[in-house]
Amino acid sequence: MSRVGKKPIEIEEKVKISYADKVLSVQGEKGTLTRTIHSDVHLGIDDKLITVSIDRTDKKARALWGMTRALIANMVTGVSKGFERILEINGIGYRAELKGKNIEFNLGYSHPIDFPLPEGIVAIVEKNMIKLSGIDKELLGYTASTIRRLRPPEPYKGKGIKYAEEYIQRKAGKTATK
Repeated sequence: MSRVGKKPIEIEEKVKISYADKVLSVQGEKGTLTRTIHSDVHLGIDDKLITVSIDRTDKKARALWGMTRALIANMVTGVSKGFERILEINGIGYRAELKGKNIEFNLGYSHPIDFPLPEGIVAIVEKNMIKLSGIDKELLGYTASTIRRLRPPEPYKGKGIKYAEEYIQRKAGKTATK
């Protein structure tokens, strides 16, 4: 049994759900998200609850059960509240600047890096912080990880791009002894 899949999903008042032909559409005050549901997973939609169930009990079906429930819960939360991810830039001369729908990074390379933001993601750049927000948690996480990959934090001085809540374990540098 999937512990995650068993839990029902509560629908907030301002969220509208439509489900037809294995396509789930969730509409809220922040926007609309759609997702195709796997054929092994079944949804039960009431006034205030969504329940997810499966027919088979093999390992793949149980994994789909919990994952589908988590994805639907993220869709409901995204269209009502939205999601936010904060990145932090550390390093002398490292900076970011918002230019329209692009972010221009200077990260110690010989050239600036132009990063186009995907549709549905909004960025705010303040000093050394980048706030990404959007309604699709999956796209937001992917965008944040792609930005972090431009210059991952290094363990000696901590220079690079890291998540705000991330802790970089520092290593000791070389010591000059004879």
